[in-house]
Amino acid sequence: MDFLFDGPDDAPATLALAHGAGAPMDSPFMVFFAEGLAARGLRVVRFEFPYMAGRRTDDRKRGPDRPDVLLAAWREAIGKLGDPGRLIIGGKSMGGRIASLIADEAGVAGLVCLGYPFHPPRRPATLRTAHLAGLATPTLIVQGTRDPLGRPEEVAGYALSAAIRLCWVEDGDHDLVPRKRSGRTRAENWQKGVEAAAQFASACIIG
Repeated sequence: MDFLFDGPDDAPATLALAHGAGAPMDSPFMVFFAEGLAARGLRVVRFEFPYMAGRRTDDRKRGPDRPDVLLAAWREAIGKLGDPGRLIIGGKSMGGRIASLIADEAGVAGLVCLGYPFHPPRRPATLRTAHLAGLATPTLIVQGTRDPLGRPEEVAGYALSAAIRLCWVEDGDHDLVPRKRSGRTRAENWQKGVEAAAQFASACIIG
């Protein structure tokens, strides 16, 4: 497993981020968040699931690994990153969702989900929320108000743990990107996500 590191080695906390289903760990989204969080004093680590790492060797597009493989990759990453009490895990969409499935088991300090896929596209009745009701790990979900995989009116009706805090990003889609007519920019929305995640990470460690 290969890691990309940003930020100081002696940071008070490490934030491990996994990519979403379709884009790698060095996508513009992942780079923006990694560099932005590192600039706020966090040590940020990125890694790729086996299917995505495989694309780099044979350039063959393949779909995500089985859930057990994705979970095993997260466990491996956590095991290599030291004290889980100083570790916050999460990531973009699928990366954050898989992290949420093992956060309690791993005993990490916190969980950050950047665009949580509450349900698959156009299938609002197929929820991915059962484990979120009992989640004990302090959690931040940064979600766009136009996210088709979980809009505010939908999320309001879900049974979510009191440990979960939501940060809504105005007019953002699943990538937190706003429409041009909103008057907002992609950078502004992503920056809001960075600031929310940085403040949350600091609170996790201090708390």
